[in-house]
Amino acid sequence: MFVVHLPSLRPDGMALFPFILVRQANPGPTLLNHERIHLRQQAELGILPFYIWYGIEYCIRRFHYRDHYKAYRNISFEREAFTNEQDLTYLANRPFWKFWQYL
Repeated sequence: MFVVHLPSLRPDGMALFPFILVRQANPGPTLLNHERIHLRQQAELGILPFYIWYGIEYCIRRFHYRDHYKAYRNISFEREAFTNEQDLTYLANRPFWKFWQYL
């Protein structure tokens, strides 16, 4: 995992395997853990399948909720990451394909 500082990045952070892109120079442990969870998801599912699934699920949820933020927050990958981002030991005990539980 490599952390790359990009001040022009719109979100606070973004996981693009094997990189974590961050807006602020010194991101907090919660943000890094959130993005590490995404890196694990990408490693398990495969990078391209992860992004295809993410995009399809976003479109479905966007149609359902009619709201960008609600759609984003309800993507299974995001639900897992937001639920567990404050547990800094989460990845040490996380079962394989745990995101499936959040569908």
